[in-house]
Amino acid sequence: MVMYMGIYGFCNFLMIAIFVFQFVALIIAGQPNALLLDFGKNLGTYIRQIIAYMTLNTDYLPFPFSAWPNDGNSEQLTKDRNISD
Repeated sequence: MVMYMGIYGFCNFLMIAIFVFQFVALIIAGQPNALLLDFGKNLGTYIRQIIAYMTLNTDYLPFPFSAWPNDGNSEQLTKDRNISD
């Protein structure tokens, strides 16, 4: 969990850097960078996976112990833990 806390902090910094770059690209080029759009979506999913793991809402270990989220789908987060109502 300590490792994921460090990764989470780095990912937050990276997300802010992507935001700033995309904002500048939007002002200069009139459109955001297409590659960073997909990466930003996947990074957001990864951050959500880390938060779910760190708050004990899932036993699913995020990247690097599993595949990097490529499609923005975090369905796996709900498959590992069966929480009764």
